[in-house]
Amino acid sequence: MDFNPWLMIFIIFMINVIYVSISTIRIILTLKGHRYFAAFISMFETVIYIVGLGLVLDNLDQLQNLVAYALGYGSGVIVGSKIEEKMALGYIMVNVTTMQESNFLSNILREKGYGVTNWEATGRDGGRQTMQILTPRKMETRLYDTIKEIDPKAFMMSYEPKNIHGGFWVKSVRKGKLFK
Repeated sequence: MDFNPWLMIFIIFMINVIYVSISTIRIILTLKGHRYFAAFISMFETVIYIVGLGLVLDNLDQLQNLVAYALGYGSGVIVGSKIEEKMALGYIMVNVTTMQESNFLSNILREKGYGVTNWEATGRDGGRQTMQILTPRKMETRLYDTIKEIDPKAFMMSYEPKNIHGGFWVKSVRKGKLFK
């Protein structure tokens, strides 16, 4: 095929952006336990990869094609990570420590539908209230904003739990009853 060189650069670039974005999503889906959907999209990922690489290898004497391939790959990493942020699959566990000794913050969070377990703790300067809050990743930013609004000095730390079992909150999430 004899393409316009600029069109070839654009095609190679876009193929790699799409390929790496799909690859990123496939990896996330696999890690989140969506094996069958990940396997399904990997078929498209493979075809896209072979086409893109074939275009570069067929025109290896054209340095701009190799550069487009590399730039597309890097851009695909960014696009794929942005897509993953929007998908926000799974849950997040947030540990919060506040200087408020009452249950004020934990009660507000419970009213908003968050699963909160709290207990009294002692810090360097005295009593603290510590909370463990489970929320869907899609609600993570809203949770942080709510906590900062009520207690701007609260210490927050988050992680993704690998396995969740039991509790009233998990049952409610599966039934779709929270955050509506």
